[in-house]
Amino acid sequence: MQPRKSEFARIVSKVPEVTVYFWVIKVLATTVGETAADLLNFNLGLGLGGTTAVMFVALAVALVLQYRAPRYVPWRYWLVVVLVSIAGTLVTDNLTDGFGVPLETTTAVFAVLLAIVFVWWYRSEGTLSIHSITTRRRETFYWAAILVTFALGTAAGDLLAERLSLGYLLSAALFATVIAFIGLFYGLRVLGGVLAFWAAYVLTRPLGASLGDWVTQPSDSGGLDFGTVGPSAVCLAAVVALVCYLTASGRDRLPA
Repeated sequence: MQPRKSEFARIVSKVPEVTVYFWVIKVLATTVGETAADLLNFNLGLGLGGTTAVMFVALAVALVLQYRAPRYVPWRYWLVVVLVSIAGTLVTDNLTDGFGVPLETTTAVFAVLLAIVFVWWYRSEGTLSIHSITTRRRETFYWAAILVTFALGTAAGDLLAERLSLGYLLSAALFATVIAFIGLFYGLRVLGGVLAFWAAYVLTRPLGASLGDWVTQPSDSGGLDFGTVGPSAVCLAAVVALVCYLTASGRDRLPA
């Protein structure tokens, strides 16, 4: 008789290979997170509380589907990322708009919380590499870290663009520049792969959020005033198209 598998038994990798497709979809998903949260909140009249409740229920369902998958399945994985992006935006919006917590405070708190998740993850598993997401516990640490990065990125992006008055486009350019330097330092082997990945992952969130706000916000607030419906639809359609391509091509599969 074979021994019963525990919750932490080894499973096939549940995350994609980090390719250019990964980063393109990630930025698009973060942009959708920013624009869709505003779309549901304001345009559809759900309000901040209603939007938050709907999105967290949807996220819970998506996570169940993701956990039940025996291996990486593109549409399940990226569905969770899109919903986490929206949920992370709403967490920050609830704290700042609903409870009046300053962006400086939320940025600092989420930065500390992310550090705690990483320390706990490393102490438990001995690695933070996404190439090691092969147990249920590691997958849980992975999604916890990603949720916090989205909340942190939203707070940091709004802090620079609005509170420090840099504007959305300049903030996006600043984040993109820092990400480019991270890529350069990784290429020069100044930064290790794990540190470079997570640093870039955190920064792509405020990059996408700043781009989303720049496209959707009114011109008197420094935006292009395209509204939330069109940009949300375009970005979501691009995500769906890329996920369909990756499903068919297998270009983002990690080796077993």
